[in-house]
Amino acid sequence: MGGSKAEEKPAGGGGGGGGEDWWCYQFGNKDALIVKSSKKSPLALRMVVFAMTMICGIFICTMCMKQLGSDSLSRIVKIEVAEQLCNKSAILHSEVHFVHYPQPITYSRSECKCTPVRFFAIISSQRSGSGWFETLLNSHMNVSSNGEIFSSKERRSNISSITKTLDKVYNLDWNSSASKNECTAAVGLKWMLNQGLVANHADIADYFNRRGVSAIFLFRRNLLRQLVSQLANNHDRYLKQLNGTHKAHVHTAYEASILARYKPRLNTTSLIRSLKQVDDYTRDALENLKSINHITIYYEDLIRNRTVEFCG
Repeated sequence: MGGSKAEEKPAGGGGGGGGEDWWCYQFGNKDALIVKSSKKSPLALRMVVFAMTMICGIFICTMCMKQLGSDSLSRIVKIEVAEQLCNKSAILHSEVHFVHYPQPITYSRSECKCTPVRFFAIISSQRSGSGWFETLLNSHMNVSSNGEIFSSKERRSNISSITKTLDKVYNLDWNSSASKNECTAAVGLKWMLNQGLVANHADIADYFNRRGVSAIFLFRRNLLRQLVSQLANNHDRYLKQLNGTHKAHVHTAYEASILARYKPRLNTTSLIRSLKQVDDYTRDALENLKSINHITIYYEDLIRNRTVEFCG
């Protein structure tokens, strides 16, 4: 069965064109196998291989995108189905946009899947009583306010990070000491104006309006007392007067009496200007966020009457 190379056919023989070689192999007594070898440029072949590679790459990327998209789509469908199964007839038409039925990824709401959940955010500034107010909310067994989530710079570095964090909170997947059971009826967070809120006010207002998030604006009427509280807090941050630890919020009369011993000195020359700057900053922020469904509460009013109903 061994093959042997036969003589090369001359150019033009047997109808062959110039520039091509003819090779002949004989296998025993069988007929000769003639193979035609082309010397043409391989550019066309390379283009075909390149095109096939591109087509395969596009196909693989398309399949991956469809797979990722199907996960998001299935989740949206899951939420929509859950909302369709829950009876909304008792909810006022004006309130439907603010009532939600989230489906957490980290756990199942089981028998509470049709318990409506309201989304909220406490919007405030430092030393305005927001910590105490949040403690009041969290004393309810079905309310979860998750603290100053955006005190972390990474979570407020850009609007994408902000919305990603908010989505996790309002989907009931945020884990904190304030997290309640699967029957949570209201979930939110505490958000200071200087924690990315003012810098991204337009996008955040759009997010709140689109997701049906209600805001609680909480501020102090007495800006001088707020300033004194800030100075006292900064003083304790360095001295750590309570057994070597710093507490931004105290919970006993004894701890409060220790912190109250500090008497800060104020620069009366610049005091009025500083207070006006704080007031203008707050007013501008509220003006930019006024499109959000909200109520406004003042710390002093809440201290005098904790049961009063506030209207926005």
